[in-house]
Amino acid sequence: MTRIALIGGHGKIALMAAHKMVVAGHEVTSVIRNPDHAGDVAETGVQPVVADVETLDTDALANLLTGHQVIIWSAGAGGGNPDRTYAVDRDAATRSMDAARQAGVPRYVMVSYLGASRDHGVPQDNSFFAYAEAKAAADEHLRASGLEWTILMPSSLTLDPSRGTLDPSGDRNTKTSRELVADVICAVVDADPALVADRDLPFTDGEVPIAEALAAR
Repeated sequence: MTRIALIGGHGKIALMAAHKMVVAGHEVTSVIRNPDHAGDVAETGVQPVVADVETLDTDALANLLTGHQVIIWSAGAGGGNPDRTYAVDRDAATRSMDAARQAGVPRYVMVSYLGASRDHGVPQDNSFFAYAEAKAAADEHLRASGLEWTILMPSSLTLDPSRGTLDPSGDRNTKTSRELVADVICAVVDADPALVADRDLPFTDGEVPIAEALAAR
């Protein structure tokens, strides 16, 4: 059993991943901002914890994360407000990484997106620009954090069911099932850390079994 802290626990991917990880025998704490979402989260079998990661400092986040073995970041501001996007997707995310080190949590899984990088190519007048900048900064901070990191990079998301198979080639024209992202999260948690640590994982829907893709390091 692995003790997992799932930050952003009410998102579509997070709810599916939480339930799958509980079924696999793990103990999951889902961190949510809105107390009204606690019931939805609890129905997946996990322990909901209400905490606003946007406002918590590093020490408070470290207290929240102490005792866990893996952190999964699946939180996001949801777009629409650049200032809040930077506050959540960049600043809170990077604080959580610093807090993980402070709390002695060795592993960190980031849900990012396909194409995230400093050279993302999104024009500054595009509404996606703040998110692209924020994710690039957060991913960069994670890679330099000293944690055993894994960055998941799915393409545009759908509500289609997962087939449990993916394409690791990173074709941005192919969609990715949210449930597949949840399946990859679970597979990464269960994988030998040597296979998934310090690794970017771009993927879309495809035909390669997840375990086979993770083994092809």
